[in-house]
Amino acid sequence: MTTEMQEIAITEEKPLLTGQADAAKDAVELAARILLDQGQEHTVETPHGVLHVTLHGSRTSRRPAILTFHDVGLDSKSCFDPLFKFEEMQEIVKNFTLIHINAPGQEEGAPAYPPGYQYPSMETIAEMIPAVLQFFNFRTVIGVGVGAGAYVLSKFTLANPDAVEGLVLVNIDTDARGWLDWAAQKEELSSNTDVVQFHRERINKASNLVNIELFWKSYNGRRDLSLDRNYTFKCPVMLVVGDQAPYEEAAVECNSKLDPTTTSFLKMADAGGLPQLTQPAKLTEAFKYFIQGMGYMASSCMTRLSRSRTTSLSSSYSMDGSRSRSRTLSQGSQGGQMPPSPSQTMEVSC
Repeated sequence: MTTEMQEIAITEEKPLLTGQADAAKDAVELAARILLDQGQEHTVETPHGVLHVTLHGSRTSRRPAILTFHDVGLDSKSCFDPLFKFEEMQEIVKNFTLIHINAPGQEEGAPAYPPGYQYPSMETIAEMIPAVLQFFNFRTVIGVGVGAGAYVLSKFTLANPDAVEGLVLVNIDTDARGWLDWAAQKEELSSNTDVVQFHRERINKASNLVNIELFWKSYNGRRDLSLDRNYTFKCPVMLVVGDQAPYEEAAVECNSKLDPTTTSFLKMADAGGLPQLTQPAKLTEAFKYFIQGMGYMASSCMTRLSRSRTTSLSSSYSMDGSRSRSRTLSQGSQGGQMPPSPSQTMEVSC
């Protein structure tokens, strides 16, 4: 009798417990979504100083993390939020962990360095990255760098080839000026003046303007990467540059020094010097192709952008006049098409 009463009591309580569990689950999921959107901020100790890093997603992913590094005058949020919070990018973001690294003293609200502070060189900053991977327990990454960040990730990749599965380099330039210095003297970016002006005002109001200047001087004093066909990246690489950017010639030259079987070259129309800010839709689509070519998200549907237009991809000429195999990809109305293999050098004007 006692057993029956206990069973009845348990049966009567089940609907209440189930409802409470569902409500608690919903609350946890909501809190998790908010946390993932804002990111988890960490201070990572390295052999050469402290780095401020923001993590989006879980550390338990078996896939490589997407690791970003920003340009001079920007921090990780201002450089990458428009791209990685873009609607179509969420299909990628939900499948990977994002690790955004701020160069020393470049994060928003960072205190200014004292007079005479010795800022680390580009090579030293690159040597700080392995500590970040170790901190988050990631063995490999897909690097995404812009300007100075592209240089830093290039140095890191050359020194740690087994740690990088793929590399996206926006505005890679081994010896020219940065975009801020260029923008001050050029008027060709008339369609993007609002973007330039916004970041100028942000920098002028920054409390760590001294730090930004130190980062710029370190980047301006960088050494040449000395790339050639015998000393180059071992992973797939996508070079990205705007068609009106000051880096176009430098990107073409860099492309000529890389392995044509693993390099893609993306030249974006109407992108200016900040394609990740001015053309996030096009860069998202290209990044999706790049990841699919590496074997990730192969069954993923294409974006609405690709379904609404046709893009032609054709092989480019290298600086020495040699040409890789030609291939054209037509993106029709059907999703789920396989991307072009990264084993070709291609110029994509979109």
